[in-house]
Amino acid sequence: MKWLGRRESDNVNDQRGGGGGGFPGGLLSKGGIGTIVVVLLISWITGTNPLSLLQQTNLSTDPATEQGRPVQSSPEDELTKKFVSVILASTEDVWHQLEPNYRNPQLLLFTDQVQSGCGSASASSGPFYCSEDEKVYLDMSFFRELATQLNSPGDFAQAYVIAHEVGHHVQHLLGITDKMHSMQSKLSEEEYNKLSVKLELQADFLAGVWAHYAKDGKEFIEEGDIEEAINAATAIGDDHLQKQFQGTVTPDSFTHGTSKQRVKWFTKGFQTGDINEGDTFNATNL
Repeated sequence: MKWLGRRESDNVNDQRGGGGGGFPGGLLSKGGIGTIVVVLLISWITGTNPLSLLQQTNLSTDPATEQGRPVQSSPEDELTKKFVSVILASTEDVWHQLEPNYRNPQLLLFTDQVQSGCGSASASSGPFYCSEDEKVYLDMSFFRELATQLNSPGDFAQAYVIAHEVGHHVQHLLGITDKMHSMQSKLSEEEYNKLSVKLELQADFLAGVWAHYAKDGKEFIEEGDIEEAINAATAIGDDHLQKQFQGTVTPDSFTHGTSKQRVKWFTKGFQTGDINEGDTFNATNL
């Protein structure tokens, strides 16, 4: 991507500091390759609240540690912050064009732990969107994990992550997320998982819609960029992750969608640029 020199968003809130970044305590080495570790690593793509997963693993946060500590930031991190700001600005431009009543979310950068409107979280929850405060939360160390642990390097793979979370914000503004969550108590876990898959695939579709319009920016998206997003979508499919880390695949537990589904819906959004083509909830063939 040729992103340097482009407009940066005013909606990035930098609250990094106090821990040096990364996944605390070497998350990937704790408990070997157990299911919960995998779920925590990739919970940025789940339609359910990732914070509940943290509660299940007894990962606690002391909000006081987030106050008053200076940001320890390397030149590499500062460049990544600038990149995040440029991508967020691009999503703002696209979604204001497509949705007249669109309001910008805030993107909050944190290190290790954070207190969100949806509760406490650690970096191991991965990037996530909280509809309660309309914020995207990101520990930038996730991008290193995306490249090394999930084998999805590249700046456009990172842009896809941000655009996916902004896609959840669009769903919130359209009332889709609240409607789905209101059904949780009425459905079995398996039934709700199926809705979660549809929510996630729609967020992938919306990320593709953003890419469709962002590509019109002069020399913004380069050859090979879309392939990076498709590679990331493939790497984070439920079937791919379960097979890689568990050795078995359990379709009833899917909450994100298969690799094939994630690629399909991102690609559909990218090719059509038509938000009306992304009704995953009524699609006969996901």
